[in-house]
Amino acid sequence: MIPKFEESGVLPPFIGTCPTQPANQAPYKVTLETFVEHFATTKERKQLLIGFLEYRSTLKNSGVKNGFQWVDGSFVENVEKTRGRAPKDIDLVTFAHRPTGISPKDWSSFVEANKSLFSPEMAKTSYKCDAYFVDLDIPSKAIVSQTKYWFGLFSHQRATSLWKGMLEVDLSYNETELLHKLTSGGYDAS
Repeated sequence: MIPKFEESGVLPPFIGTCPTQPANQAPYKVTLETFVEHFATTKERKQLLIGFLEYRSTLKNSGVKNGFQWVDGSFVENVEKTRGRAPKDIDLVTFAHRPTGISPKDWSSFVEANKSLFSPEMAKTSYKCDAYFVDLDIPSKAIVSQTKYWFGLFSHQRATSLWKGMLEVDLSYNETELLHKLTSGGYDAS
């Protein structure tokens, strides 16, 4: 479920009256289909979603399949209303395990060979995603540290420090049908 935007144009950081209930806190877990259907409202957003789905598909084809993504930024805000513009990209951080068969010593070579997925600048150019990666095969203290960083960054608007929500999409969902629907004019976006 994706909550309604607050008056400020952001997703709420929690729903209900009590922020201590884990099921009511951001990041809100959503299916890929729900995410695409909810945000495919304009031509600009559809183009960003196509890039996002292509990013996910390429990431999974490289062998990175076991994990999830936090999605945030202006794409999951009502920026058309609050800032009078379309979102420019999709901010996301992928939390995933390394592909099967990639040893720790081969990981750097794998990342270099797939630079368009692991370099935020290249991912933005190729997929319209400001994409980052947290390796779930590193020591647990490092995972906690990186998660703390991304949650702190993603849970607040950069310009205003406004507390806000974000979304979580599992990598297990298939992009093919949704990508076809978007590229063939589906979702009736203007």
